[in-house]
Amino acid sequence: MSEPLDAASGRVLTSRRSVPWQGAFVLLGAIWGCSFWWIKLGVRAMSPVDVAFTRLVAGAVTLLIIAGLTRTPLPRRASTWRHLFIYAILINSVPFTLFAYGETHISAVLAGLINSLTPLATLVVVLALFREERANSRIVMGLMVGLAGVLVVIGVWRGFGRGQLLGIGACLAAVACYGVGFPYARRHLGSLDERPVSLAAGQVLCGAVQLLPFALFMGRVNHHAAGSSLLALAALGVLSTGVAYILNFHVVSHAPATIASSVTYLTPLFAVIVGVAFLHEGLTWNEPVGAVLILAGAAIAQDRFRRRSVLAGAN
Repeated sequence: MSEPLDAASGRVLTSRRSVPWQGAFVLLGAIWGCSFWWIKLGVRAMSPVDVAFTRLVAGAVTLLIIAGLTRTPLPRRASTWRHLFIYAILINSVPFTLFAYGETHISAVLAGLINSLTPLATLVVVLALFREERANSRIVMGLMVGLAGVLVVIGVWRGFGRGQLLGIGACLAAVACYGVGFPYARRHLGSLDERPVSLAAGQVLCGAVQLLPFALFMGRVNHHAAGSSLLALAALGVLSTGVAYILNFHVVSHAPATIASSVTYLTPLFAVIVGVAFLHEGLTWNEPVGAVLILAGAAIAQDRFRRRSVLAGAN
């Protein structure tokens, strides 16, 4: 049975036993932070397209099993499937492939830090396409600080080789997809009378179907891949693309409008930890400094510092 809908807010109502969105938010950041580590291991065994396709198939199987165990039907409306198909392009098939390709040229740490641009990319889309907020001096300042952070995090003064430039460009393009995808989901999927498992399963299924022809004709698999790569692909599918998307829809349905994309405030932290600890990747001074500037720019643009001070004064 679908959860009841609040007519005023358009949000799905849950019982008191429902998982708080704050807990789902932190867990989502940890899982998606680890995904850059798993992608790096995965591209040692498969082509970027195959890594993206495999994680979507594994995620779809996981979500269908959960849907079956919880007796959750898939969406019935054609309009819902249309929105899920578009959302899967923006959030799954295209950015998954781009990040996997990017990590064939750059470190998992740098890819995770570039991903921290998602809140700023989302804000730009909200301003330019959805027109839910008007640009002002605060937003412009935040975007400028964020742009400076991008230049610092990639170490623009060092110059780039062709491969590194391609990797950075692919990751930035993936972030641009996320920037469109999060507000699209909030507008078209956040208020639907559907359970998160149903929407997540439909979304990931659409993504797998989208990549199927590319995996068949462009895929490359190393049949002698190490067990660690295979385990990483399983984690990437089951956790990052299965469990995580249930958490994602839970956050989208219950959190304020800009919170869903702000999970990337946590993602870089976990990406750096696992990249340094398990992949033994180096961390130069400019990468964390640039990430701090990016996140500070997003916080300024979203007026988080003022809101926090107001809340502190009210206590």
